[in-house]
Amino acid sequence: MQTAIVAAARARRAVSAIFFVNGAVLASWVAHIPTVKSQHGIADGGLGLVLLSMAVGSVLTLPIAGWLIARWGTRVMTTAAALAFSLALPLPVISPTVSLAVLTLALLGACNALLDVSINAQAVAIEEGYRRPILSSFHGLFSVGGVAGASLASGAMAVGIRPAWHVLGVAAMAVAVVAGVLGDLPSSKEHGRPHPVLVRPPAALLGLGLLTFCGLLAEGAMADWSAVYLHDTLGAPPAMAATGFAAFSLAMAAGRFGGDALARRLGPRLLLRTSAAVAAAGLGGALLLGRTPTAIVGFGLVGLGISNVIPVLFSAAGRVPGTPRGTALAAVATTGYGGYLVGPPLIGLAADGISLAVALGTVSAVCALIAVGAVFLPDRPRSEPLAASDKGAGTRLRPGCLRLTIDA
Repeated sequence: MQTAIVAAARARRAVSAIFFVNGAVLASWVAHIPTVKSQHGIADGGLGLVLLSMAVGSVLTLPIAGWLIARWGTRVMTTAAALAFSLALPLPVISPTVSLAVLTLALLGACNALLDVSINAQAVAIEEGYRRPILSSFHGLFSVGGVAGASLASGAMAVGIRPAWHVLGVAAMAVAVVAGVLGDLPSSKEHGRPHPVLVRPPAALLGLGLLTFCGLLAEGAMADWSAVYLHDTLGAPPAMAATGFAAFSLAMAAGRFGGDALARRLGPRLLLRTSAAVAAAGLGGALLLGRTPTAIVGFGLVGLGISNVIPVLFSAAGRVPGTPRGTALAAVATTGYGGYLVGPPLIGLAADGISLAVALGTVSAVCALIAVGAVFLPDRPRSEPLAASDKGAGTRLRPGCLRLTIDA
């Protein structure tokens, strides 16, 4: 039993490290979006279409990811996807043409989607061995990685390091971290017929799927447009513009690390309604004031507000009666990825037609829609209450906790 506890703790640290790397690599790309935009002379509308290629690569990879994981297991695919995602980071930044930037962004999105599916499958398997929810903490480490990546990018810009050298350095460090922990990733061997990731949502999941769509649209909009808004609209220097996404990621990390406790205290429905309202009001107020400091604060409030949207909605999807958990999660996740798919071009086109500030105002409206739509959530906790002897023993494991299965 003691050996199993040690092995599970090491597996949790390894998976946490991959979540951190995922966030850091993604933030490193986001910080250089304004650079790529100016380097190729791309207008806001064109930038939205360029960024769309990353979302397209992600969406097209989802069904392939399901097949690959069923064929090779989550450990192999997590390792392969993490290495490929890290190595693909420099490609969009150093691409000499817009066409190559589009192709490399599609590759980056494909690697990110494969990593997203495989690492979350590992996280769910590890969570099953604990007596309390820990999924939000994994997502919190993704956000911490985002803060680290954005902060490192900001510092590199401040001291004059060229973007190409910065992303090459980040890629090298990310590969080193992945190589250092891959031996501790839990192994898995799935049996039976492969289950597709990309499925049509059952009727009972449509409401949750739409809320997930809104949550990922808001998250993607902050990733793709926060630095552009600060730099192009408010005139912030590149190093300052990068801090907008850092504030968003830092607040999201803080919200996710406290999310499980808040869900138990407030209930998922009230938590979702309150936090989404905070995001909507914070971003809306910041856009109205139109100042760099208030914009950074507003982006932080969006991160705090939507930090637990995905964990709460995924948890609710797993409680829908009559639908296997894996099928429900795949359906809601697939619908949610549509937010990434349509968000970048819609905001870019709206920015070209009106202004980027007004276009980002739609993100505030989307957050308000999440608050209103919280009625779709069943207001009860996902996990069973702990026995009296288990309270306070959050890291106690059930026997067999390292066995990984993917439910239909």
